Amino acid sequence: MRDLLCGIDVGTNGVKAMLFDAAGGVKGEGRAEYPTAHPAPGWAEQLPEDWWTALCRATRRMIESSGAEPGRVGGIAVSAQAPTLIALDGDGEPVRPALIWMDRRADREAERVGRSLEAAGLHALTGNRPDSFYVAAKILWLKEREPDRFRRTRRFLQINGYLGYRLSGRFSLDTVHAGLLQLRAWPGGSWIPELMALCGVESGQFPDVSAPHEIVGEVSERASVDCGLEVGTPVLAGTVDGAAAAIEAGAVLPGAAAEMTGTSTVLLMPNAGAATEPSFIAMPHAVPGAYLLLGAMSSTGASLRWFRDELGAEAVASARARGIDPYEALAEEAAASPPGSNGVLFLPYMMGERSPLWNSNARGLFFGMTLGTKRSDLVRSILEGTAYALRHNVEVARTAGVTLSELRSVGGGSRSPLWCQIKADVLGVPVHVPSSAGGAPFGDAVLVSMALGRCPDVPGYLARAVRIARSHLPNPAHRALYDERYRLFRELYEAVRGVFDRSAEAERDGRRQT
Repeated sequence: MRDLLCGIDVGTNGVKAMLFDAAGGVKGEGRAEYPTAHPAPGWAEQLPEDWWTALCRATRRMIESSGAEPGRVGGIAVSAQAPTLIALDGDGEPVRPALIWMDRRADREAERVGRSLEAAGLHALTGNRPDSFYVAAKILWLKEREPDRFRRTRRFLQINGYLGYRLSGRFSLDTVHAGLLQLRAWPGGSWIPELMALCGVESGQFPDVSAPHEIVGEVSERASVDCGLEVGTPVLAGTVDGAAAAIEAGAVLPGAAAEMTGTSTVLLMPNAGAATEPSFIAMPHAVPGAYLLLGAMSSTGASLRWFRDELGAEAVASARARGIDPYEALAEEAAASPPGSNGVLFLPYMMGERSPLWNSNARGLFFGMTLGTKRSDLVRSILEGTAYALRHNVEVARTAGVTLSELRSVGGGSRSPLWCQIKADVLGVPVHVPSSAGGAPFGDAVLVSMALGRCPDVPGYLARAVRIARSHLPNPAHRALYDERYRLFRELYEAVRGVFDRSAEAERDGRRQT
């Protein structure tokens, strides 16, 4: 009996594969990591083969930990970090490492994309502003900067589509990822001839677009040997990780909102009217008939990971000695610093910033340090600085008419009670953490249930399945302090914005000279 549902999420740092029963209970789990290369400032590349290797390790660990027979898996849905430039040759092999969402090298190409539709307006036609985040600019970069590789390219995929291809031998593109190509009209989805011509691509280089819960193939014999899943197991089109996380949080109907913090933070705001806002990312929801506005921050969790790897050796050693997660040890240090981090402010723009700044030149910055500053102040300032960036997005959302009276927190960052409490205090709204331990894979599993006809009423199912594990209410005693620190946070960015731009230009000049 195929009674188990498999959800696989491909994040910025690794793959998480999980098995769920019909009630959403976790039956098995496996994880595997992979590296990101940064060949130049602002560049971020990953190898597609690393995703596949990690997926196979994760699925085998998932099956082993569950003790279940692979034949019990009713279907597989993959969600992924997005969007990504994956260019394949005629043999289905990548012509170069993939440019992931974090990569900012195509800023100048994004400007050209924006100018190409100046009369109609790129935002009005595609639902989104011009930016190197989207695939169109990255394709144009490939065309202009690596013409030999561009000429060899026969097909463009997204991560879940690539892994679906490795699982089943079938190419696919889901509606949510398709909305982030910036090559299709919003919200109808037809290809835009002017943009296709500019980028030098044809619609035939992209797979047919499928709904996220649509079955697009079956696990092949070759893939079964590698990943341990049974031959013939249905493979779905899948979706973007943010859309899967929104399902996990129960953020499907308008009025619900969630934030997903992992390497980055995404503020997820469902709506039924295909709303757009230039500061945000507009994309279809994974649930048919719904849409999402996303406030996407680039390097929130990544900033904490950077601190762990570069400056947190003592915390890591302490964590290992006590058998706890290094991030838990960092949180203990942060808790030793008072609200306001003893005057230290942190701008969390370590890879530039997306929403709402859309400034690739922005950089990370510790401000206000003295000889009395401790490491605990720096760690807490990272937690507070990322919360200030989230508040910036929330304030823009409110001016755009999005009501937000509470927030649900999912992703790895939600495991930190201190971080969630800081967000509640900075935002001034309750932050609720759902009890589901699945993350985006739970949302993927819901898609599998939909595909198998077992979940005809998604909002109703989520109302029953999503439970709140803990709630963090704003502390009134911290309101005035955090309001003032937030104002300084905003002023600090404006004060150094021009310096960021000049520094980035000098950096580019230096690279050209070498």
